[in-house]
Amino acid sequence: MIHGISPFGSKRCYTTTAALTAWQLRDTLLNKSNRRYWLSTDYLRPACRQHAARPSHCLGRQAVLRQIDHAEQPDGYHSQSRCANTNAHSIAQHRSLHADPCPPGNFPFTTIDPNRAIGYLQIPCACSRESLPNNAPSESGQAPPLQKRCKPNYGTCQQGVRSVPIELLDVAGLVPGAHQGKGLGNKFLDDLRHADALIHVVDVSGTTDADGKSTRGYDPSNDIVWLRSEIVNWVLGNLMQKWGGVKRRHAAIKASNVDTLQGQFSGYGATGTIIARTLDRLAIKQPLQDWDNETVEQVVNAFVDEKFPTVLALNKIDHPDADKNVSKIARLVPPERIVLCSAISEVFLRRLVKQEYIRYIPGSEFVDSREDLLELGEDPDAAGSGLKEMDEKLKTRIENLKDMVLYRFGSTGVNQVLTRASELLGLVAVFPVRNIGTFGSGEAGTGAERAAVFRDCVLVKKGSTVGDVYRKVMGDAPLAFVETVGGIRVSEEDEVGPGKNDILSFKVGRG
Repeated sequence: MIHGISPFGSKRCYTTTAALTAWQLRDTLLNKSNRRYWLSTDYLRPACRQHAARPSHCLGRQAVLRQIDHAEQPDGYHSQSRCANTNAHSIAQHRSLHADPCPPGNFPFTTIDPNRAIGYLQIPCACSRESLPNNAPSESGQAPPLQKRCKPNYGTCQQGVRSVPIELLDVAGLVPGAHQGKGLGNKFLDDLRHADALIHVVDVSGTTDADGKSTRGYDPSNDIVWLRSEIVNWVLGNLMQKWGGVKRRHAAIKASNVDTLQGQFSGYGATGTIIARTLDRLAIKQPLQDWDNETVEQVVNAFVDEKFPTVLALNKIDHPDADKNVSKIARLVPPERIVLCSAISEVFLRRLVKQEYIRYIPGSEFVDSREDLLELGEDPDAAGSGLKEMDEKLKTRIENLKDMVLYRFGSTGVNQVLTRASELLGLVAVFPVRNIGTFGSGEAGTGAERAAVFRDCVLVKKGSTVGDVYRKVMGDAPLAFVETVGGIRVSEEDEVGPGKNDILSFKVGRG
C-alpha cells in the first residue's frame, strides 16, 4: 500500500496558475468515481461504493496511499502483492480527472476517514520487447506486433507503457504534535501503519506554513524534519510505554531480538525480514535487555526507515521561489528519494486531452497539438486523433508550460512519483500467461493470432522466486511445472527480475 503525507495540516491553499491545491494533486493520482476498483489482500474486484457522506469538496490535504496486494488480478488467479504510497497532494493517475472537480479553497480538518481510490504505476510492458518470438516490427519505426494486441484486464497499455493499478488512501491531516494527539494525529498515524511506502508531498513554493496557513518565504525543509519526527515519536512512544515488561519477558523466555521486536512492531505490519534488516543496519551486539534509551531510539529510527520508505514529491516547482527551496532540500535528502513535480501542469494537460485540444500521454515530455500533427504529416481529423483548433491565448499557455516545466524538467513529475515509490520498494512486474507460446490467456472462441496478450500483471518484491510468484497468484493449488519464454522450464527456486523469468506460465497438477 502507498500512503501520502503532507506537512500542511489539513487545510488546502487557494489555487493559482503557479500552485496546486491538495485536491488537484490528489485527484491527479486518485481515480475518483463511484465505479472504482478496490483491493483486498486476496483479489482485485470491481465494487460500487458511494462517496463519503460529506461532499467531495471537503476532502482534506493529507493523503495516504496503499499499495495493492495484487496489482492486477489474472483470471482464475489469486494474488497478494501489495504496494504503498503516501501523498498529501496525491499524484499521478493515468485516467481522466474526476468528473466533478471540487472548488479550491481552505477546508480545515474535513477528511476524517481515509478515502480509497486507485492510481496507476507506469512500467514498460512485456508487449514492447522486440526480443520475444515473432515480435520484431516488420519495418523500422513500427510498433511490435504484440503491442497492438496487448489488452490488460486492469489498467491500460499505451505504446508499450503499462499502467498497473495501485491502491491509494487519502487520509486525515497531520499537524506538529500529532503523536501527542493534536489535531487528528492519532487517527492519521493509525491509518499510516497499513502503508508499505509513503509519498510526502512538499510545497516547495514556501507559501504554506506547517499549520496550513498562507504565508511567504516559509522553509519547507522544516516540514520534512518534523513529519518524520512525528512518525518516529509515535512508534517510540508506543514502545517505551511497555519497554520494561518487554525486556523482562525477553530475558525470561530467551527469545531472539528479531522475535521480540517483531512482536512489538507487528501492529505496524512489520515482518521478521524487516526487523532483521533493521538490526543488520545498526549491527547491535548487546542483548535486547541491556539496551539503553539511546539504543532503543536508534532501533526505532532504523525501523521507520525500513518499514516506511518515503518519496518526497516536491510540488509547485514552477513557482518563482521553488528553486532555492529545492536546492536546500537536495542537500539534506538522498537524490533517489526526491521527485520534482508540477501537478497544476499535469491537471491542465489532462483537461486539454479530455477536451480534445492536445494529444498527451501522462508522464511524457511531449504534447502534440493539431498544428504539430500537420507538421508531422498526420491527419489531425483522423478517427481517434481528431483535435480541435486552439486560440492564441491557449497556445501561449501551452508554450509557457513547455518552457517552464516539460523542457526544463523532462515531465510534470506526477507519474514519476509512483515510479520512484515502486523503486524504493524494489517491485518487479511479472506477467502470468496461460499460453507461453502466444502469451495469451486462452479466451474461448478466440484464435491464437487474434487473442489479446499479457492480460495480467503482478507486482512482487525484488528477490522473489518463481515459487513466491506462483503462491501469490495460484494460492495452495498443486504445481506441476512452470515455463518461461521459449517453453523453457524453470525451477521454483529461480529468482524473478526485469527481463528474467518475468513471463511465466503455471501448470497446475501433480508433477
